[in-house]
Amino acid sequence: MTAPAIRVLVVDDDAAARALHGRSIDEVPGFRLVGSAATGEAAVARARDGVDLVLLDMRLPDISGVEVLHRLRTLGAQGLDVLVISSSQDQVTVRQALAAHVVGYLVKPFTQDVLRRRLDTYREERRARAEADRDRALSQSDIDRLLGTGSVRVPERTSPGSLPKGLAEVTLDRVRESLDPVSFASAAEVATACGLSRATAQRYLEHLVATGVLDLAHRYGARGRPRILYRLAPPPPG
Repeated sequence: MTAPAIRVLVVDDDAAARALHGRSIDEVPGFRLVGSAATGEAAVARARDGVDLVLLDMRLPDISGVEVLHRLRTLGAQGLDVLVISSSQDQVTVRQALAAHVVGYLVKPFTQDVLRRRLDTYREERRARAEADRDRALSQSDIDRLLGTGSVRVPERTSPGSLPKGLAEVTLDRVRESLDPVSFASAAEVATACGLSRATAQRYLEHLVATGVLDLAHRYGARGRPRILYRLAPPPPG
C-alpha cells in the first residue's frame, strides 16, 4: 500500500521564497504542499488543520520562529515535524530550535537541490519511524536512527566555498585574522580592528560561528545583560 503524501506547510514572510520552496516540494515524490503562511500566527492557525511537516523561517514579522515552535508543540499534534529554513545563525536561536526537536536546520542561502535532498532524507526517516514496532525492544541501530531525527542535529551548510549574499572573502579573511584562539573579542572590537561598521562585523562573525570557525561566549555585566564575545575555535585534538 502506498503511504499517504506528507502534507507540508511553508512559513516564510518572503512571497518569492514561499513560491520557490513550494515548487521544490511538488517535485519531490511523497510530498504535497497544503498551504503557506507569511506570519507566525497564520502558521500556527494553519497547522491546526492537519500538517505533517512545517518548513519554518525563524525571522517572521509578528512573532519569532522560536515562539512558533513552542506553540506548535503545545498543539499536541501527533507526528508534526519542523524543518527550519532560515538565515538566522546565532547560537541562541539555533540551540532553541534544536531543543524543540526540529528535524533539520538549513541555513539560507541554499540551493533548491539541497532542499530536495533534505526532503528525500526526511521521507525515509519518517518511513523508518512509522515502521518501527513499538511492541519490541529497540536495537542499537533503531536507537541511533531515532537520535538522528532529534535534537542532536546541527545546522546543515552549503558548500564550504559559498558565502551568503553580501559577504566578501577578503573581508571574511580580515575578520578571521583579527581573532585568535586564546582571547575573546566583542563585535565592536573586531569592527574597530578591521575598519568595519559594527553591523557589518556582526554579519561576518555570525557566519564564522555558524561554520564552526569561531567559538562564542556570553559574559554578563552588572545589569545582567549578556555581552557576546568571539574567538577562533581551537583546532581539534590529535
